[in-house]
Formats: sequence, C-alpha cells, structure tokens
Amino acid sequence: MKIEVRTVTLVVAAAIFISVAAPGLAEAKSEIYKNWRGVAIKGYDPVAFHTEGKPVKGSGDYELKWKDAKWRFASAENRDLFEADPEKYAPRYGGYCAWAVSEGYTASVDPENAWSIVDGRLYLNYNAEIKQKWEKDIPGHIKKADANWPGVLN
Repeated sequence: MKIEVRTVTLVVAAAIFISVAAPGLAEAKSEIYKNWRGVAIKGYDPVAFHTEGKPVKGSGDYELKWKDAKWRFASAENRDLFEADPEKYAPRYGGYCAWAVSEGYTASVDPENAWSIVDGRLYLNYNAEIKQKWEKDIPGHIKKADANWPGVLN
C-alpha cells in the first residue's frame, strides 16, 4: 500500500491544527466585548453616553484597564468617573449586543447607532435594526438577558 507524501502532509497538518485550535474553541468568551487590540466597545467612551447623551470616541490618551479590557475616554474627568464606579458606566452584558444576549448568544455592537440608556444603565445593540427589535419589549429582553448572562459566554 503506497501512501502519497501529500496525503501524509495533509493529515499531519490537520492534526496539528486541531491540537492547537481545539483548546481555544472550548474556552469561554471574554467577559468584555473588545477588539483584537483589547479595546472595549470599539473605543467609545462609556461615560459620555450618560453625561453627554451621545456616543463619543475615546482617546488612547485617557485609557484605563478594567476586566482585562482597555477602556477609552474623551477626557480625564470621564476616565476618573468610570474608575470610581465602573459598574455604573460600563455597558450591560460586557458590551455585547443586549438583544443577542436576551436570545441566548453574543454579538458585536454598533455604539455609534445602536445604544440606549435604560434605568441609568447603558445597553448596546448590533445595529439600528436590532435596536428596533430590542425596543419592542425592553423590560422583557432585559429579564431574558439577565437570565442568560453570563452563561452565554460559555
């Protein structure tokens, strides 16, 4: 029985890939939604949603590390407010799409166009269309998301 070198190479490569990738596939997602650079909520200032009522891009000049993520702020004042009470200003569900969490999974967010403050808490959504779904029953979605969080990270 003759085995081609190419077949052996492919089998070995597949085995190496599986041994390297498989442990990562079983790991839980990060508690905080962040990009590949570790920046939370796409670099938007979480405090500005509360204080200015709009999304404002943060700056690397005003950065703080919290829960293994880099949070950026538009000013030193906003950074200091967050540092004093991060749970007050951080978006719910680690900054993942609140509607997705209510449905039992995680998704990225669009902080520029899909956000809301409900009872003093910041909620982010995947996009404006998903935000409309979210707004149809915010209390119901929050109740379901609270029940799913943080289990959806596993």
